[in-house]
Amino acid sequence: MNTQKATKEYRLTQWVQVMQERRNCGQSVKEFCQRSGISRNAYFYWQKKLREAACTELAKTEEPRSIVPDGWMQLTSGQVQQALESLEIEVSGCRITVTAGTDHELLKKVCLTLRTL
Repeated sequence: MNTQKATKEYRLTQWVQVMQERRNCGQSVKEFCQRSGISRNAYFYWQKKLREAACTELAKTEEPRSIVPDGWMQLTSGQVQQALESLEIEVSGCRITVTAGTDHELLKKVCLTLRTL
């Protein structure tokens, strides 16, 4: 292992401890940094580095997969194209169908009118 890599890993380990201490004490980042004598810029810099390192490690260990939030449905490319052909908007029983050929100015006026309801 080269020295730069070892130094980086050591710093990341130190900052993990700092981040955990901040979470455990329940203070805001501003309060914690003032109390600890840490620059807020340094805190957020290392927070970003830790997140990047975690994502890199996660990408190495997990099989590639699609991340779909609960309650959502993954669409195939054919379904996406079909979904983009038209859009239906329903407000208070009034249904508007928007297609690629819909006049943009008319749609803008209709949306502005619906906002006032």
